[in-house]
Amino acid sequence: MRKITRDEILNIYEYEKVRPQKVQEIIQLKKNRRLFIEPWVHLVFENRETVWFQIQEMIRAERMVREEEIQQEIDVYNELIPDKNELSVTMFIEIPEASERKRLLPQLVGIHDHLYFHIGNKHTIRAIADERSKEDYEYGKAAVVHFLKVRFTQEQIEDFKKEPVRVEINHPNYRALTPMPEEVKQELIKDLISE
Repeated sequence: MRKITRDEILNIYEYEKVRPQKVQEIIQLKKNRRLFIEPWVHLVFENRETVWFQIQEMIRAERMVREEEIQQEIDVYNELIPDKNELSVTMFIEIPEASERKRLLPQLVGIHDHLYFHIGNKHTIRAIADERSKEDYEYGKAAVVHFLKVRFTQEQIEDFKKEPVRVEINHPNYRALTPMPEEVKQELIKDLISE
């Protein structure tokens, strides 16, 4: 999937004019790019549109106008765009109650190393977290956001298109298996076959 380039990014003034429409578009798009693995894990599958929106929102929130700052945001967020034969996942741990979160996050260290995609009964693929997730082990508590990639062979992609897909977290303190809804799967097939 093509990375975002500087010429695609609007300045704050121009973005403000189109923002209401873009917010609605992203809400609609993400409806079929989310998967909840109850009770606390929420996955969002990233693509060019979701990443473009995040860059624009960061520039807006931080009131960025300097070219080097804007380019740095583009470079950082471009890492979330999946490459060919790949899905990009942002994993959120959403424990609403602060005292519960404080108690449970130390028990969830390493959860990012336990996310699996099962394609029919033929393939199991483990998602790979980016380098920042290693800090969980150093700090002794799980971060509430992790960035992961799921890499597929051509055969796995072909089977992904036609077989049921289940997503599993198999962590000692968090075990859950969730079937991927067909509408989510169809959206992700677009990612897997895009250049």
